[in-house]
Amino acid sequence: MSASGSKKAILAALGANAGIAVAKFAGFLITGSSSMLAESVHSVADTSNQGLLLLGQKKAEREADQLHPFGYGRSRYFYSFVVALVLFTLGSMFAIYEGIHKIQHPEDLNSAYVAVIILVIAIGLEGFSFWTAIKESRLVKGDSTWWGFIRNSRSPELPVVLLEDFGALIGLALALGGVALTMMTGNPVFDGIGTLCIGILLGIIAIILIVEMQSLLIGEGATSAETDRILAALVDGTRIERVIHCKTQYLGPEELLVAAKVAVPFGSTISDVAAAIDAAEARVRAAVPAARVIYLEPDLDRLAKEAR
Repeated sequence: MSASGSKKAILAALGANAGIAVAKFAGFLITGSSSMLAESVHSVADTSNQGLLLLGQKKAEREADQLHPFGYGRSRYFYSFVVALVLFTLGSMFAIYEGIHKIQHPEDLNSAYVAVIILVIAIGLEGFSFWTAIKESRLVKGDSTWWGFIRNSRSPELPVVLLEDFGALIGLALALGGVALTMMTGNPVFDGIGTLCIGILLGIIAIILIVEMQSLLIGEGATSAETDRILAALVDGTRIERVIHCKTQYLGPEELLVAAKVAVPFGSTISDVAAAIDAAEARVRAAVPAARVIYLEPDLDRLAKEAR
């Protein structure tokens, strides 16, 4: 997919999270709510994360050189992995610590209605960011489920923004619930419980992202659907009779390496083989545009000869 869609979603999330972070910190200073503080740190982490995702896209644009002959496309995977670590450490661990502390040492809230107003506004802003991410993701998701899209996408930014925004909305609902229960019962322990739940939620999301980004960093191949299209495109039934073996790997979100050994008819001339390879590469690129780096090794189809 083009990086333009993911960049639009990142910028929407960046603007929303920066504004929300300022509002939440103001709300925490007024109310003393630990849920508000946890959500403030969460929004600061999210804002930093959007900056890291943009930095990863910028780094990935560098031209290939002697040290990195296949380019810097995986920079986007690396910075997305860093985002997951930031979300886990700065977001989840802090919220869990703050929640446990407030449960053990509860403190009364001041001007709780201010916290409610800020949280409702934040839900609106975060909802806009989430809707933008959903809209951009639908352009590339195809028939996959949302979970399938997150698990199988080779472009890291949209799944990261989707999970971040989803977690932020649930976290805001938890914070709102904690503050509301504290207001209704007069027991500030509920505020600490809300904070603890936010930390656990962020930890779950961060772990999912860490697992996915680690897999992309190591190197994932084409999806099953892409592999089927590649194999079908390689064989034309005349100049290339079958695929002996094929391996793929994403060098970056928009650059797929295809390496295959293909069988050509016994007795083919060098010019026949060269024409067959060129035609096969063109078919593969037409079938899977991300397949930009293709290495094909021809081999004589000895099985066909033996059959004759």
